[in-house]
Amino acid sequence: MLHHQTYPKGWTDTYTEEAYALRDPIIAWGFSETGTTRWSEIEQLDPLNILGKAKAYGMNFGLAVSIGTMQSRTIASASRSDREFTAFAALANDLHQATEPPTTLTTAQAEALKCVAEGDRYAAAAAKLNISESAFKARLASARSNLLARTTAEAIQRAKDYRLI
Repeated sequence: MLHHQTYPKGWTDTYTEEAYALRDPIIAWGFSETGTTRWSEIEQLDPLNILGKAKAYGMNFGLAVSIGTMQSRTIASASRSDREFTAFAALANDLHQATEPPTTLTTAQAEALKCVAEGDRYAAAAAKLNISESAFKARLASARSNLLARTTAEAIQRAKDYRLI
């Protein structure tokens, strides 16, 4: 899950303290629809007046974008104080595409990750797979790259999360 927040600090503090994410009409819309809509057009209930309260922080005009399948949904939202948005949806789509999880690993990548996940040291795993240790490390590096992971542990966790190993 990628989360990036640039709304005013006062609003993010209030939003977090009040647990608004659990009742946010933008999030509810994003899970029930795909496409783009202005905040003013969202028909989901807002009993806590979350969108109204956002205006006190200068968030007068907002746009929500929902992209992808339920297994990989991107919900993005942005606001302005002065006017409606015109070009936010394309940026959200680009971000969604860039962070879309892979659907497959090569057999070699999956085997290498499984060995490390099972506790094998690199030399032992390479011997088990009948390859050199440098080839084993190369397989791990390509798996990390494919999974957009910084570390092998992160790659293993993502591969498990995505049901690739």
